[in-house]
Amino acid sequence: MKAIQIHQTGGAEVLKYEEIAKPEPKAGEVLVRQTAIGINFIDIYFRSGLYKAASYPIIPGMEASGVVEAVGQGAQGFAVGDRVAYCSDTVGGYAQYRALAARWLVKLPSSISDEVAASVMVKGLTAHYLLRRTFPVKKGDTILLHAAAGGVGLIASQWAKHLGATVIGTVSSDDKAQLAKAHGCDHVILYTKEKVSARVRELTQGRGVDVALDSVGQSTFMDSLDSLKKFGMLVSYGNASGPVPAFEPLLLSKKGSIYITRPTLMHHIENEADYRESCAELLDLVAKGIIKVSIGGTYKLEDAAKAQADLESRKTTGSLLLIP
Repeated sequence: MKAIQIHQTGGAEVLKYEEIAKPEPKAGEVLVRQTAIGINFIDIYFRSGLYKAASYPIIPGMEASGVVEAVGQGAQGFAVGDRVAYCSDTVGGYAQYRALAARWLVKLPSSISDEVAASVMVKGLTAHYLLRRTFPVKKGDTILLHAAAGGVGLIASQWAKHLGATVIGTVSSDDKAQLAKAHGCDHVILYTKEKVSARVRELTQGRGVDVALDSVGQSTFMDSLDSLKKFGMLVSYGNASGPVPAFEPLLLSKKGSIYITRPTLMHHIENEADYRESCAELLDLVAKGIIKVSIGGTYKLEDAAKAQADLESRKTTGSLLLIP
């Protein structure tokens, strides 16, 4: 089969389109012929070396959809021909086929396409833990959402709006602002033209937001802190602009006795029951049309380097896909 492999960390050029052995499902595993593969910033973190792999080469990618091709001994609940999707806790997704433990697979209803499913597993489950577990959003809350026109942002803004929150999103362009507004943002700040924290204070009559959801990292960290109300929470969940710099804990007191947390999706899905509960809630909202998935671009598997470079440029919107 064909797959994208990384033999050493570096820029997008280290992604190599290669022929490798097609896997066979082991006991408890299912072999999936993949039809659509999601692209995420975590794939870039593994490629760049920000997140370390135990050894190389590796196949990046943590979400995809497809059709069950074979079922290993003891793998319960799946049959050849089932349409499935997954978010896994290990890399291996940028490939034509993948064998993985049945516990990661969920069956897809006919109302959800392969492309939508592959777009929503990592990003949608990220939105789930942000809004339902890390800071349980309720009616009347006001949230600041950075990268509101990105894959997670477009899902999180719709979900937060559904939960009754007022959503303030940040974007880099007028086109992205229109997209963010169409997906649930009540207010959109162009960070290229406005000081985010100053505009947030205007929009909240000086109060600040209850929570800031920040996947950008280094370049937005201080603006996020300065946008919070007293006792507000900063949820730092990504490093698109680089890691957050070291800071003294006293800073949190000076900014209003605020809280900061750095969660990761992997901790929220390591328990299978939690994972399946999250998937069920997510896919139900997608199937009902409450969450509409925006696919910003599709690429051939062999063009993975271009896809990642486009994502890194922050010029894309919505979810990006690889098609094997």
